[in-house]
Amino acid sequence: MFGFIKKAFGKSEKDESQPKRESVDKNELEELLLEADVNYELIESILEQLPQMVTRVQLYNSLIAIFDYKANWIYPDSNKPFVEMIIGVNGAGKTTTISKLAYKYKEDGKRVMLGAGDTFRAAAIEQLSLWAKRLDIPIVATRQGHDPSAVVFDTIKSALAKDIDNVIIDTAGRLHTQVNLSEELKKMVRIANKALEGAPHRKLLILDGTQGSSTINQAKAFNEMIGIDGIIITKLDGTAKGGAILSIANELKMPIYYIGIGEQPKDLIKFDVKSYINSILDEIYGK
Repeated sequence: MFGFIKKAFGKSEKDESQPKRESVDKNELEELLLEADVNYELIESILEQLPQMVTRVQLYNSLIAIFDYKANWIYPDSNKPFVEMIIGVNGAGKTTTISKLAYKYKEDGKRVMLGAGDTFRAAAIEQLSLWAKRLDIPIVATRQGHDPSAVVFDTIKSALAKDIDNVIIDTAGRLHTQVNLSEELKKMVRIANKALEGAPHRKLLILDGTQGSSTINQAKAFNEMIGIDGIIITKLDGTAKGGAILSIANELKMPIYYIGIGEQPKDLIKFDVKSYINSILDEIYGK
């Protein structure tokens, strides 16, 4: 499940048959965590509480404590239709993630509808429409340059009329520094609430796992702008920065719902904290 951890800790360059280690020196731990793109200040915070020789149990307790925060988890069964808005910068993998979410919901027996809210790029509309066709689910789409808030409104109203369970709305890949696009994103959120009170029920930020800790400032900006309800981290199959999840959790203190580990619709898995940390420990201490 967490095969990318091997890359993060340089496992491909190590002897896979190395024996288990009872403890690891703090200096080596620091080096390993830095290589995996864990934020330096976080590493210092982790290590200052630990002895010079660190056991697996001691490091497990330190890492699991990073995730010990009150997160406001929001679940799809709480509303019908359950409306999600997918947000993030260009190239983060929003469209692919939408297809994966839609596939997951459909596999769970839910009726799904997509909304092509990224009207800035014709390619985005075409790509999402293609996924809708492949997955055999309805989509509300319009032409390039059309008002994205109108797409949001029409998608939700159509979902209400057709007894849809899950609505997933795409948004343009906007940088948080682009004021006009930021204002438009806020408008899309307002219009969603007009179409259905309480919508969007979950605003998910897509973070590119290959960017490591640099995504944290992105996330903070989007959260200040419209309030992010949770995170999906993509492209972790192609990165050596798997340790950045620790930094993201420590800085943002919000739910990490899923991680993307491939291009296929099934390659979206629920993020399990204990499995993630044990994968890290397996690479450091041996299985």
